[in-house]
Amino acid sequence: MSGGEDAAPDDVRWLDESEMRAWLRLVAVLELLPGTLDAQLRRDAAMTHFDYMVVSQLSEAPGRTLRMTALAQRTNATLPRLSHVVRRLEERGLVERTPCPEDRRATDARLTDTGLAAVVAAAPGHVRAVREHVVDALTPEQVGQLAGIAEALLRRLDPDGRMTDLYDPS
Repeated sequence: MSGGEDAAPDDVRWLDESEMRAWLRLVAVLELLPGTLDAQLRRDAAMTHFDYMVVSQLSEAPGRTLRMTALAQRTNATLPRLSHVVRRLEERGLVERTPCPEDRRATDARLTDTGLAAVVAAAPGHVRAVREHVVDALTPEQVGQLAGIAEALLRRLDPDGRMTDLYDPS
């Protein structure tokens, strides 16, 4: 991402050496971390990281139920992708879909008792992986900095808080 004379217009603010170093390390983390978390969940819980996000979101919802559109928003998924994943989770008895009682045109996804047991069984290994690969690699000060950095990036990437507000504990 450095500029050559004929590479781009003059108004491009090329990354300096320290910015390039930070950017490339972030790209590496974004490439490596999902696969690492996915591998642990596949090995220990027979589910993908995305499957885990779906069932964990349902486990925290009132009545362990969410409208499919709300679940798609919480997982940043398209409805077709989410529908495919929920169908697979249904086949395993982890989730069931039913017509939404308030709007028969909408569909609810509900975590079954088997699904809740799967989340409860998967959570300790997932937390261990998050600790091992992220949290414990940082000092407490760096964890705070990471939260601040993520917040700053999310303000740009999600200015309406469509996804961000769902994960804000305050």
